[in-house]
Amino acid sequence: MCPSQITNWTIVQGEEPLTSRLDGNVFMEPLTKGEYPKNMQSLVGSRLPKFSKQQSKLLMNASFDFIGINYYTSYFAAHAPHLHNLSSKPTYSTDSLVNLTIERNGIPIGPRVLISDSENHIFVTLFIFKCLFIYTQAASSWLSAYPRGIRQLLLYIKRKYNNPLIYVTENGIDEIKDPTLSLEEALMDTYRIDYYYRHLYYLQLAIKDGVNVKGYFAWSLLDNFEWFSGYTVRFGINFVDYKNGLKRHQKFSAHWFRNLLRKD
Repeated sequence: MCPSQITNWTIVQGEEPLTSRLDGNVFMEPLTKGEYPKNMQSLVGSRLPKFSKQQSKLLMNASFDFIGINYYTSYFAAHAPHLHNLSSKPTYSTDSLVNLTIERNGIPIGPRVLISDSENHIFVTLFIFKCLFIYTQAASSWLSAYPRGIRQLLLYIKRKYNNPLIYVTENGIDEIKDPTLSLEEALMDTYRIDYYYRHLYYLQLAIKDGVNVKGYFAWSLLDNFEWFSGYTVRFGINFVDYKNGLKRHQKFSAHWFRNLLRKD
């Protein structure tokens, strides 16, 4: 499941942040009910394959051991019936009749503040949870920090799918690989600490609300090759020096995680 996007199979009237409308419904409904979501069937029509009775039975009997969730951000969703009137062929992105955006009325769903100009030493700060952090715009344009969304998503899964066993398999934020930064500057990822702190806070609230979460994986342990972004962005809590034999250096966030895990 990758609920960094609001589902493409839910008709949304008006506009609101909806982490509960996740793409995972496309997978969870067949696993729990033996068929695709009703609204997906209605929107896609005859182009959507149908499960036979035997296939549906096999899906539901096979069930699952746990649900893995990748959560990074959330989007605003707006009903977009005009997508049905397009002259082009329908696609995955138009079938839903929903427009997804990270902003509403010019206001982003979460912080996207560029912090540094390494030549002019410009820094922008935000006060979050009464602590001063240097915050950053994620390197990926689709990623705005919306930590409360992870709790909303987990509560939705608890309610809709009978509180299954859940592991958060990915959660994190990236930065641009900036060759002008010194190693010391590149390790100062205080914005990443803030991102993890706030997401873990809402994750803890979800667990207190009874959500059956048994594991959490930060993305990522190391800077690595990130899909179409390649090596141009860094998600790691450990810095990888690509020009020096892939030597690793702990970022501030790695030290923070170590201290967090050592606490009682």
